Amino acid sequence: MSVIAPVFSFDLNGYTGSGLALQDKAEKSLMQITIGIDISKETLDAYRFPDNQHIQVANGRAGHKTLVRWIGKENGSLVVFEATGAYHRNFEAALAANGTAFANPRQARRFAEATGRLAKTDRVDAIMLAKMGAILGLKAHEPKTEALHILRELITARRALMKDKVAAKTRLQTTRQTLLKNQINARLNQIKIQIRQIDAAIAEKVAQDETLSNKLAILISIPGIAETTAFSMLIEMPELGTLEGKQAASLAGLAPMSRQSGKWQGKERIQGGRAFLRRAIYMPALVATRYNPGLKAKYDQLIRAGKSGKVALTAIMRKIIVMANALLRDGRTWSELRP
Repeated sequence: MSVIAPVFSFDLNGYTGSGLALQDKAEKSLMQITIGIDISKETLDAYRFPDNQHIQVANGRAGHKTLVRWIGKENGSLVVFEATGAYHRNFEAALAANGTAFANPRQARRFAEATGRLAKTDRVDAIMLAKMGAILGLKAHEPKTEALHILRELITARRALMKDKVAAKTRLQTTRQTLLKNQINARLNQIKIQIRQIDAAIAEKVAQDETLSNKLAILISIPGIAETTAFSMLIEMPELGTLEGKQAASLAGLAPMSRQSGKWQGKERIQGGRAFLRRAIYMPALVATRYNPGLKAKYDQLIRAGKSGKVALTAIMRKIIVMANALLRDGRTWSELRP
């Protein structure tokens, strides 16, 4: 005789869930204090769960000190906030200096929508982030170094210039006015110079950091990986070298996701992850299918097995990430005998 476990609903301060497993997870999460912080240019709105305390401070040095004191170090609290570029950078440094654990979730808005909270204010966002951290049991992130913050700012500027370059070339193909053509060509030359300057700045910053410099040497030892791609890998995925192979592939958005419902079986697809990183390793993967013996053999094997070129190339991209992670973890460069 089988026993069916009861299914019931419960409310966690406004968040409804069902099932014994979800209740157990939620009850365990209540033992940890989570603090959600909505970050804007002018202010920081903080909400502490489960005691529902709220505070708002100015987003500046004095406000950071006040908020860090309010958070404290006791009870192993976790601070949850969305990364907002320049607006969160100094506050993150203040948390790291205080030894406070924090997490930066990427799907905060979807979590809010899933709970039925459609309103969006600074205080509501802070509440949602705190409860997201508690209910989902988010793990703390490693604080980024100042060098990594600078490198991210540089590579973001480089991407903007690359977009400008594409847009300028498109306009050049359609314009018939000599004046406009001259202006566009001048802009393209300027973009070229600025990209070269940013690349030099990135190379100099990496060279000044021994850890990053050693990682760079390992990455560029992989056939097909040039310095520009290696820079993107270091900046976009600083976790490389600290993960399991499947974790690295998933974080990059290169792990195939199953799609199944009842008897229906759909094609596995990649999704999520870090799109900028995937774009950065697309061309190196293409090069690797010709000049990296091991990856070329794998690519040819997949094609012979009937896989499409796109699927086979995605598999090579995944292997590059997994390989890079393993090499960085072991602290060794690539070799043909032991890739």
